Amino acid sequence: MERGEKLYEGKAKVLFATEDPNLLIQYFKDDATAFNGVKKGTIADKGVLNNLISTRLFTILEAVGIPTHLEERLSDREQLVHRVNILPVEVVVRNLVAGSMAKRLGMEEGTPLPRPVVEFYHKSDELDDPMVTVDHIEVFGWAKEREIEEMMEYAHRINDVLIAYFANIDIRLVDYKLEFGRLATNPSELVLADEISPDSCRLWDLHTNEKLDKDRFRRDLGGVEEAYQQVVERMGLKR
Repeated sequence: MERGEKLYEGKAKVLFATEDPNLLIQYFKDDATAFNGVKKGTIADKGVLNNLISTRLFTILEAVGIPTHLEERLSDREQLVHRVNILPVEVVVRNLVAGSMAKRLGMEEGTPLPRPVVEFYHKSDELDDPMVTVDHIEVFGWAKEREIEEMMEYAHRINDVLIAYFANIDIRLVDYKLEFGRLATNPSELVLADEISPDSCRLWDLHTNEKLDKDRFRRDLGGVEEAYQQVVERMGLKR
């Protein structure tokens, strides 16, 4: 499968057409951004590592019945994915207080939550991805009631699977972002899309709380490439 026309370029990935109108090539870049593009940089081989990590996690989720856009990993930086129409809603699942939740609520980062919290954000760089309610999503037509229920259900199922998976390799899944889309060949089917990687998750060492994710870039902690590589190695993946 070869790349055709470039259809879209985001902060971390590029989508290309293929000879099949319902399949795209998703290319992972090394570009790094934070705070909705305010901070920019490059993380060496980030695209290669995120492609490995996300492919493995999507494959695990597919195996337990979570539908995804992933067809297969094509190369170091490329995946073959099904064309989807992404909903303008980001789903964030939180297991501990961190990041914007800590700032918003004035709580100490790392505070355990009695149960996972699911939040919704409107995808809009111009508005800095504001948090929204289920009512907002329904009223503005960003997703249907059934789709909101499915996103909530999938989020909790994904959380159960990923918490257990990461704990088994001594990583604590603090929080993460999910994106969903309507399958182009069947718009009534909602599937998990985009990626799950240290770009979109907070991953801490289970024993030391060392950060193994993009917070190392956001907060100028150094060792960013090493952190991503460590996740790959703990997952038993080879480049």
